[in-house]
Amino acid sequence: MDIPYTVEARPDTGLYNAKVGIWLFLASEVMLFGALFSTYILLRVGTPEGYWPHGWLNIPVGTANTLVLITSSITTVMAWASCKMNQFDRFKRYHACTILLAFCFVGIKSYEYHDKFTHYSITLKNGKIADGHLISKSPGFNVNEKAGPVKGEIKIHGHEVNFSNKQGDELQKELKKIYDLRSPEGREAAKEHKELEYSASDIVSLETYGPWHNTYTAIYFTLTGLHALHVIGGAIVIGFLWGPLSNLWRRDPERFTNRIEISGLFWHFVDLVWIFLFPVLYLL
Repeated sequence: MDIPYTVEARPDTGLYNAKVGIWLFLASEVMLFGALFSTYILLRVGTPEGYWPHGWLNIPVGTANTLVLITSSITTVMAWASCKMNQFDRFKRYHACTILLAFCFVGIKSYEYHDKFTHYSITLKNGKIADGHLISKSPGFNVNEKAGPVKGEIKIHGHEVNFSNKQGDELQKELKKIYDLRSPEGREAAKEHKELEYSASDIVSLETYGPWHNTYTAIYFTLTGLHALHVIGGAIVIGFLWGPLSNLWRRDPERFTNRIEISGLFWHFVDLVWIFLFPVLYLL
């Protein structure tokens, strides 16, 4: 049995079935990411002054990932245009580029995640907070008495901040050393980074800059993690069209071209979401 309107347009919408479906799906995606962006705005507006991070993300790396996705949008369009012009070999080349660029994006994002999961905030018994990237930990390192004897040492590359007995302007200056890395105080603290070593017995608590660290990292990992899943999902679909499903080109090239268009519409949406994520998380 032939399914109607897989190639020709429906009389009521002027679109074939798959195109109607993808637009409805993208509408739901807009609501999903719209809710998350709205949550981000409300959380940021409700944060006390001085406690919202600035400069925690690597802008050059984020810019590189933006260029990667924009380029992948171009190759996706060129792949679809190649099908329309009956140039299947060119389609294969352009779609292969799209897949490689998708993996490149995920690789760069993985590098950024690794950077956060090796960045430690350490609360010390002397009232100071040490902040920096992990260099090494001794075997069996433990600061939790419930998990066994407290033992070992940890070494980081970073700086110390003293919040104890600080009020007013002095407290704001200390906060900026961690939270506002674009401020004069934050830039000065970055220049003072050095190798620091602490015994487990001197540490009250420590945690990495994962989603559990604070509100900013929670929303950062939620937004970028969900977006990365969309990138991976889109790459899988594009890879399936490039590989096993490419045989459809020989049987029904018009229907195959329509499927390329549908996957391209989803990919453009994924790129558009990142165009919003980049300035919101990296620049503002």
